[in-house]
Amino acid sequence: MMEKNILAYFKSPEEAEGAAQKLYALRAIDVSIDRISRYPGDGTNASGNPATGDFGSLASLSLGADVTGDSPGILLSAGTDASGMSDGGQGGPTGRDVLLTAVVDEGVHRQAMSVIEQAGGQL
Repeated sequence: MMEKNILAYFKSPEEAEGAAQKLYALRAIDVSIDRISRYPGDGTNASGNPATGDFGSLASLSLGADVTGDSPGILLSAGTDASGMSDGGQGGPTGRDVLLTAVVDEGVHRQAMSVIEQAGGQL
């Protein structure tokens, strides 16, 4: 049988976990849940001193972006969320920063999509 892929976005890992359990009941071949972001890396662990200029960029201070050069830092700092003027929060404008990726059999594809939508996911 053929396999189908599904990408769905959730507001919380708990919502995605609930959908994943139902997908496993449908005999999903593979299910993965990850937190996504438009910013690279897992965030910076080192704190710089803004008063001395010892920091990479505004994006690394306010967003925890892990940038390695000046150009990416400048580009990321130009976004409204770096300044705190965005209403999107961590998940961006939709608030959906949890990605569920699933591989299911073609025969249950429509049913799997329905399960995801009922669990609060956005396809």
